[in-house]
Amino acid sequence: MIDATLNSLRARFGDRAQFDEPLSRHTSFRIGGPADVWIEVESEEEVRSVQITAAEAGLPLFVLGGGTNVLVSDRGVRGVVVKLGRAFATIDWRPNGSGTYVHAGAGVPFKKLVTAAADRGLTGLEFAEGIPGSLGGGLLMNAGAFGGEIAQVVEAIHGVDAQHGAQRLARAALRFGYRHFDLPSRFVVTYLEFRLVKGDPAAVRERMLANKRKRDAHQPLGYPNAGSIFKNPPGHYAGRLIEAVGLKGRRVGGAMVSEQHANFIVNVGNATAADVYTLIREISERVWQAKQVRLDLEVKLIGEWGDAR
Repeated sequence: MIDATLNSLRARFGDRAQFDEPLSRHTSFRIGGPADVWIEVESEEEVRSVQITAAEAGLPLFVLGGGTNVLVSDRGVRGVVVKLGRAFATIDWRPNGSGTYVHAGAGVPFKKLVTAAADRGLTGLEFAEGIPGSLGGGLLMNAGAFGGEIAQVVEAIHGVDAQHGAQRLARAALRFGYRHFDLPSRFVVTYLEFRLVKGDPAAVRERMLANKRKRDAHQPLGYPNAGSIFKNPPGHYAGRLIEAVGLKGRRVGGAMVSEQHANFIVNVGNATAADVYTLIREISERVWQAKQVRLDLEVKLIGEWGDAR
């Protein structure tokens, strides 16, 4: 059954369906074992087709966006990994009164939307300057910085599930939390709607530059990483807690706690997911023992982990 399913996917998608695709090629960490099946889709109809085919074969389905904020197991990901293709990387600007409605694909790089909005003198996204990854990934983690988050500007999302096909969910139906979004079960996000308002172009640009300076001063450059590893606990900053217990520069294999910002783990050379996970465990335990503060992961663990979790 599974072999027949895989063959049918290859027959339909051709070279857009790959078997045993190394996910290290598709993550910002440059870490990750193979996906059983990797498929790039170019329409909502194709999304639904893959959902139905995977469900009928009993195969799990996972959508990988820009590959940031994830740590993929060395064992890889069983089932089907879906990548939204170029059709989901477009932005449609619709001026409306004092602002502009934006209809953007979930595959659009967050940075692309932020820069394009600033070029149009639209305010509301300055907080996101420098946030990596795609809009879809940003939605799922309710990405934010400098006092802003994506929940503040999203008006609606579009997506697909196998049973109902394409759907639009208005703002009232969306549930956000701190670095979290309640994604409806088996729902693949395809487009997002925003409403941005007109601002002073020079002021918008200056806020973005100020945020960029802050990021460049505190976040590691030059090594592959997945962004912040832990959420900030209430009343604390994760990076300061990790630094306080002396773990800056701590290294396991090819993975190292950044010497610039302790809430980042960087791949300094052929790091494995096991290396990173060992550091994550050590950090959590040391901070708990010394500070009695629990650190919750912001990075998502993807794939087969066995007893490691």
